[in-house]
Parts: sequence; structure tokens; C-alpha cells
Amino acid sequence: MGVNSTTTVNKIQSGLPMSVASSPLEIHNVRLPPRRSTSQKLRQRLSDIFFPDDPLHRFKNQPSWLVKLMLGVQCMFPIFQWGPTYNLSLFRSDVISGLTIASLAIPQGISYAKLANLPPIIGLYSSFVPPLIYSLLGSSKHLGVGPVSIASLVMGSMLSETVSYTQDPILYLKLAFTATFFAGVFQSSLGILRLGFVIDFLSKATLVGFMAGAAIIVSLQQLKGLLGIVHFTSKMQIIPVLASVFKQKDEWSWQTIVLGFGFLAFLLITRHISLRKPNLFWVSAAAPLASVILSTILVFLLRNKAHGIAIIGELPKGLNPPSSNMLFFSGPYLALAIKTGIVTGILSLTEGIAVGRTFAALKNYQVDGNKEMMAIGIMNIAGSCSSCYVTTGSFSRSAVNYNAGAQTAVSNIIMASAVLVTLLFLMPLFYYTPNVVLAAIIITAVIGLIDYQASYKLWKVDKLDFLACMCSFFGVLFISVPLGLSIAVAISVFKILLHVSRPNTLVLGNIPGTTIFHNVNQYREALRIPSFLILAVESPIYFANSTYLQERILRWVREEEEHIKANNGSKLECIILDMTAVTAIDTSGIDTLCELRKMLEKRSLQLVLANPVGSVMEKLHQSNILDSFGLKGVYLTVAEAVADISSSWKAQP
Repeated sequence: MGVNSTTTVNKIQSGLPMSVASSPLEIHNVRLPPRRSTSQKLRQRLSDIFFPDDPLHRFKNQPSWLVKLMLGVQCMFPIFQWGPTYNLSLFRSDVISGLTIASLAIPQGISYAKLANLPPIIGLYSSFVPPLIYSLLGSSKHLGVGPVSIASLVMGSMLSETVSYTQDPILYLKLAFTATFFAGVFQSSLGILRLGFVIDFLSKATLVGFMAGAAIIVSLQQLKGLLGIVHFTSKMQIIPVLASVFKQKDEWSWQTIVLGFGFLAFLLITRHISLRKPNLFWVSAAAPLASVILSTILVFLLRNKAHGIAIIGELPKGLNPPSSNMLFFSGPYLALAIKTGIVTGILSLTEGIAVGRTFAALKNYQVDGNKEMMAIGIMNIAGSCSSCYVTTGSFSRSAVNYNAGAQTAVSNIIMASAVLVTLLFLMPLFYYTPNVVLAAIIITAVIGLIDYQASYKLWKVDKLDFLACMCSFFGVLFISVPLGLSIAVAISVFKILLHVSRPNTLVLGNIPGTTIFHNVNQYREALRIPSFLILAVESPIYFANSTYLQERILRWVREEEEHIKANNGSKLECIILDMTAVTAIDTSGIDTLCELRKMLEKRSLQLVLANPVGSVMEKLHQSNILDSFGLKGVYLTVAEAVADISSSWKAQP
């Protein structure tokens, strides 16, 4: 199957470096992995794919079914893990952080609902029910749950392309709730089926470009409110938005402009203060609510003079009304609701899990990704039945929650309680709240999504990632939000296919004084071995890349022969293929190795394999290809291959 029983050879080939040629080297057998049945292999593979974290390990070796039942309840409802040890000290911290994020959540909820082209009250409803459900099911201690800008923007842009929220508000509202339902179903399904890797196709580069483009579009859309424009385009591309701004100059209101830019400056200054001095986080956290209160008082006092300033108007008091009767599962708009739900579901899930893991890392605890998917999905399903739209973990809310000293998910319950009090008793106070302040709050929130430092880092590190980032950015700006995102995802998938179908192949040389072989371009001191061409393949060998690898290896051989001829070097006699990084191989890859060996043999060249991993070795053995390679065709290391083959040449007369 490979090498003979363990032997010792003297490496005295005169052309070898001293480290390989001057001392004896033990030659080892290349062994097959332990024999396993097909069902065992399948079970192991499925376990590695879907259960990498071994979620059932806590149930092993438990003394009774009662203990296992309790562990199961804790697994489904993480609140039962930390609930028994909860105390007054933790509660005090959670109350402070909960009230702090409530001061941010109330104005943000109203603002983000308008961003999604929904009634402002829907934003408050969405800041009440979902946080309560997440506090029972979520595994993050610091995640602040509620509406977020990106999901609001995408839902608003996708739905308004087909249905007008001004001409048919009831249908638009039904579509929003139905899309939220499907977002929740999709999210919870990913968690239950443990298919979280699906959201990994939204790479960091894609999200950086997408969020920056979306932030600019959102900010430009808010010029409608900042300038007091009544007739404004519903399109989400930069050119129509800017054209609408200057086309409607006669509608600009100086009172609105003064009020809007004044509060925008105030919000940006407070944000800058909190960024420069993190211990003053409460300054930017309290600024939105302070802006709402101050602007409402100002407009109320000037209500007889400031007729040009648009206000929110009357908001209904009371708890979330049920909306399950507004969900629909048939009709011409069902496909739109499903598509919107899936897109917003993926985006909100990506943001929520990323935010949860960020703050978990700061406090050295783990967030279970699959539990988070189920928690976020279930809260969106419940939210769709209680007049809420898509919600997830918000970075701004979570950052405030973390800095305010949150200890558990009880902070979400406190926040929801504050929203409940607002819904029951304080809604009339928002009557004179000007729309322009909501626009300023939205601009301040989304401007932080433009991460130019991350873009610069992408340019320095990976040009293809930077291309994906820019395609996402310009796609959102000039085409549309969903299409811009689709283009970026397509480029990310193309990048994956490119890496799979065009893997790296390297020429290896010996590091002097060692038996280590490394890339001759990376290590200039690495020496090529006369008469040998040592190549490394840095990927699995599949049907998608087998033809390319065959052509590339033959090209390496041709170039090596030309180099030898030009420099009057030793004749090329052996090609060693280092398979350390070849983690898998399929039948197409095996056929390629067989064909390659035959082609090289016709040119009087020997093909040798070095260090095939267990699964690859098993498949090579089962395909009987090892018989054609012979006893000196497979070695444990490159050094052993060079030593043994060199000795056999030396022994020949």
C-alpha cells in the first residue's frame, strides 16, 4: 500500500543539502485510518457538519432522567440557567441598564418604523413584545432587542417597490406583518435544523459595503424630513433621491431646516463625546429622548407660528393589538412577503448574532448561535401576531446596555416595561413631536454604519474582498438595496468557487539545517533538491479543480525542465506531491492522479505522494490506485521520500 516495513537508509546523495543528505533517516509506513462502516462514517460526518459544538454533551453521564429533564428545560429556556442564582445586586444593575436603553429604544422605535414606511406606533409595539420573548429564549446577557435600521430600510424599500404605503396602507401593513412572520419561520428553521452556515455567505466585506451604501441612502432619504419636503420620491437610488431634493426646492421650510439641523448637530456632538470618552456613553444614549422631549415642547410652544413643521400627530394608546388576522398565505403578494421576509431575516439574524458574540467575547462567555437563531425567529413569529415588524439585536442598543452595566437579559424586561408604561399612559405626549427630529435621530444612528477604516483594511489585505465591498456599496447606491446585496453575495460565492476551482500550488524547497520543506518564494533560503520537483497542493482535490490541477502540475514540470535546461542542471527524474493540505479527494481527483502518473511515466518521470491524510489515504486504497504507484510511491513526509528515492538511485549501478 505504500512503503515497506520500517527501514533505515543513508542519505548520501551528493546533490542534497547537508540537512537531508548527511544523516540517516527512518522511513515510516503510511497507514490507513481505522476501519469504519459506511454508517459510522456518515454519522461522524453529519455530526461534524450539524453538531460541531456537541450540544448533547451536558446530558452524558447524568444520574437520572429528572436531571436530564432539567438540563433540557435550561437548554430551551436559558433563563432557567441563571435564574436560580439571580439576586438583588444583579437586579439593580439590570434596572439601570434597562431604563437607559429604554430612553434610546423609544425614539429609535418610532424613527425606525417610519424608515420602514410603517406607522410610528408599530416601532413601539416592536420594542415591547420581542424583548420579553428574547429574555426567555436568548443566550446573550447584553443583547438589546428591537427594530434596527438595516432591516427597516430593506423592508421599506422592498415592499414599497410594489405596494404604496400611502395609497394602500392596510395592504402594506399586512405585507409587513406577513414578511415578519416568514422572517421568523426562516430564522427559527435555521436554528432547529442547525443550518446557521447559510448566513455565512454574507461575508464581512459584503456587509461593510452594504451597510455603508444603505446608510448613505437612508441619510439622503431623511432630507425629506430635514428640509420639510412634502412630495418626495419613494425610490431608493441616489440619483432619484438627489433629483427629488433639488426638484422640490420650493417646498423647503426654513423653520424645519433650522430645527432639524440644530438637533442633528446636537445628536452628532453627543455621539462624538461618547466615542471619545466611553465612560460618558449615557450622553449619546440619552440624546435621542432628550431631542424628542425638547423638540416636542418647542413645537408645542410655537404651534401657532410654526405651521410649516410636520408633526407625528395622534398615536393610539394601549397594548399591542393582535395581528394574526392580518397575516395572509395566498394571493398575488405572497411571493413578495416571503422574499422580503427571507432577506430581512438573514440581515437581522446576521446582525443579531454578530452583536451578541461581540459582547459575549468581552465578558468571556459563549453565545449559542443556533439558540440565538431560534430565539430571534420565535420572537419574530410572535411579533408578527402582535403588531410588530422584524426585530433583532441592535448594536447601538446593545452597546448602551453593556456600558450601562447590564448583567442578564432582565434588562430587556425592564426596557419592555418602560415601553409598556409609555404605550399605556404617555402616547398623547408625542402628538407634537416633529418628524424632522426623527429624521435627525435616524441619520445619527445610521452614520455609524459607514466604516471607512474597515474598507481601507479590506483594500490592504484582500483586493477581491474589497471588490465585493465596493460592488455591494455601489449596487445599493445606484441600483437598489436588494439587488446591491444580491450582487455582493454573488461575488462572495464567486470568490468561494474561485478558491475551490483554482487552488494554490507551490514549489517547495528544503530549509537548510532541517528536514522541513517550504515554499521557495516565501522562504528565500529554501533550496531546491536536484532531480526533484516538489509541489504542494493547498486544497481538496475535487471534480471542480481536478482538471486545473492536472494542467497546472504539468506546467510546473515543463517550466522546471526549461529551467534545468537553461542552467545545465541535473535531469528531472521525480515529482513529489505534498498532500498535507489535501483534506479530501473524490473519484475525479483520484482519476486525475492516475492519469497524471501515466503521463509523467511516459516522460520517464516518477510521481510520488507524500503525507496523504487519513480520509484521502483510505479512498486511494479503496480505488486500488496505490498498486500502480508501487512500494516507493507513497511516503509519510517529503524528507523521507527524498531520502529513500535518492538512496535507491545511488544504489543503482
